Amino acid sequence: VQLQAFGGGLVQAGDSLRLSCAASGLTFSRYAMGWFRQAPGKEREFVASLRYSGGPTYYSGSVKGRFAISRDNAKDTVYLQMNSLKPEDTAVYYCAAGTPIISEIMKRSGFGYWGQGTQVTVSS
Repeated sequence: VQLQAFGGGLVQAGDSLRLSCAASGLTFSRYAMGWFRQAPGKEREFVASLRYSGGPTYYSGSVKGRFAISRDNAKDTVYLQMNSLKPEDTAVYYCAAGTPIISEIMKRSGFGYWGQGTQVTVSS
């Protein structure tokens, strides 16, 4: 299984950015997909997830209303649209795939496959 995340970069506060994560080596439509992030000196934290196209989406409180997760099962790709970015959103963003039970859909433990991460830096 390979998860290739890209789309990170350096932006200013208030800007938007869209991350993409292309998956291979798995039956994409059968997996829940998630985005997590890790800032320097901090633990990796949940950002957003969804179980299947058209299904419910889940967000951390810090990004709800600003970020949107979506997936294209025809392209084996999951996206994270990030709007109104803030300096505190600066982190390495990781995509993940898994088959979590509902209680794990917002937890690292629910995802067994991880991408290499893409850096997002938001300047003030």
